[in-house]
Amino acid sequence: MVSWEIIHRATSFISEEMGVALRRSALSPNIRERADHSCAIIDANERIVAQAEHIPVHLGSLRVGIKNLLDYLEKERIELNEGDMIFSNDPYLTGTHLNDVTVISGIYYKGKLIGYTANKAHHVDIGGPVFGSINPQATTIYEEGEIVPPVKLVEKGEIRDDILKMFLANVKSPLTNEGDLKAQIAANLTGIKRVKELIDKYGLDQTIDGWENSIKYGRELALKEISTWPKGEFTAEDYLETGTDLSGLVNINVNVKITENNVTILYPKLIKQLRKPLNAVFGVTFAASSFAIRSLMKGDIPTNEGLYSIINVIADEGSLLNATPPAPVSGGNLETSQRIVDVILLALSKAMPDRIPAASSGTMMNVMLGGYDKNGKPWAYYETIGGGSGARPNGDGVSGVHTNMTNTMNTPIEITESTYPMFFTSYKIREGSGGEGKYRGGDGIVRSFKVLYPARLAVMSSRFLTNPYGLFNGKPGKPSKLTIKRKNGSIEDIKPLSVIELFADDEVIIETPGGGGYG
Repeated sequence: MVSWEIIHRATSFISEEMGVALRRSALSPNIRERADHSCAIIDANERIVAQAEHIPVHLGSLRVGIKNLLDYLEKERIELNEGDMIFSNDPYLTGTHLNDVTVISGIYYKGKLIGYTANKAHHVDIGGPVFGSINPQATTIYEEGEIVPPVKLVEKGEIRDDILKMFLANVKSPLTNEGDLKAQIAANLTGIKRVKELIDKYGLDQTIDGWENSIKYGRELALKEISTWPKGEFTAEDYLETGTDLSGLVNINVNVKITENNVTILYPKLIKQLRKPLNAVFGVTFAASSFAIRSLMKGDIPTNEGLYSIINVIADEGSLLNATPPAPVSGGNLETSQRIVDVILLALSKAMPDRIPAASSGTMMNVMLGGYDKNGKPWAYYETIGGGSGARPNGDGVSGVHTNMTNTMNTPIEITESTYPMFFTSYKIREGSGGEGKYRGGDGIVRSFKVLYPARLAVMSSRFLTNPYGLFNGKPGKPSKLTIKRKNGSIEDIKPLSVIELFADDEVIIETPGGGGYG
């Protein structure tokens, strides 16, 4: 008899190894360098057993997305047999946005389905009018890129060439997408192999029992943690920028109710979904909400169904935070998710002032760029740029880091310049951008570059019009700023949600927000 905890730990490491396999096999710097992907093991009851600690917005959304995908397969009578893999990027099913492609496969042991491996990875371009596909000016999802409904990518162990060709025919850099998609296949195969080895070593019954206990353990730890929290209802309000001036500010209100048995997060007074790409599908709203709660918990609490089961999230269907087709949703995954975390933490700062930091930068500062190189081949580049974290109750914030829902690494300048026709002119801390206080907010980042050939730039960002808030009389951090210095010397201030044509030797200067101060 082996302890269930060995199964628990081993399964967690399997999900981590899946991530290593995916990252090392991928072609795009976005996955290979920035690690913009996530992996999970799911049991036969469709519950998350283990997730690698990758991208927060992927983690909670996988819980929603896996259930949606498996329900879809059952409804459409699509069988996920041994040796098959399904892939899809439909955000209303998979739970984030079109760029995130989900691949799921069954784990069969001696002919019996005992669970699933799944991963999600951000493909730099998924079609549509903008290089990078995250179109700041989209009014429907059809302007954001190719929609792939759940379909078999792999059947009986063989990649379906017809499906792969159809997928690649709609993207601007097919070689990169093909490499990343095959890396996702490799990651799932790694997970299947390791789970089978685990069963060979400890037995099927003990493995399934270990998974069951792992979920119970996660729930018990989460309940123990919230039992120490102040009970009651806590509210707050923050603002999301949906336009280029103050008239585009939208309120996001939250009511967080803490009891002995759960945390309920209600979003009252939500506006209806917009004809702008800042709507969030429910998977994103659940991911951001559960991240905010998990980040306040002490100790090593597994990110599995046990944790998720104590968190209830309520947002009206058809609203900004629970959008329905055909609303565009690419930025909901990015910017709206950040504001969800900000407003929840602001609400809970009233309950736990000794645990909550001031607001971090509050934007992923998404930069999409692309064009044609000297050989006439298309290229597409994507990255998010960090900022300052909020000052803490016991110390300054951290400068130049990714915070909350982004959690990626940066793309090294050497990799970018050797892969794309770009030249970087600066990469440094934005000194003095953090808010003042007893403890200062972390400073943001200045990152600037020139393009060597004409290109199209798209920017999905926020905190241009509103500042990351300080707490307890701490001052707010400085807002975002984006400038283009044209080759002829003219300077243009760029608004958020913009698409701009660049010419050779134009310089793009990006300044990200600092975190708020504390006290």
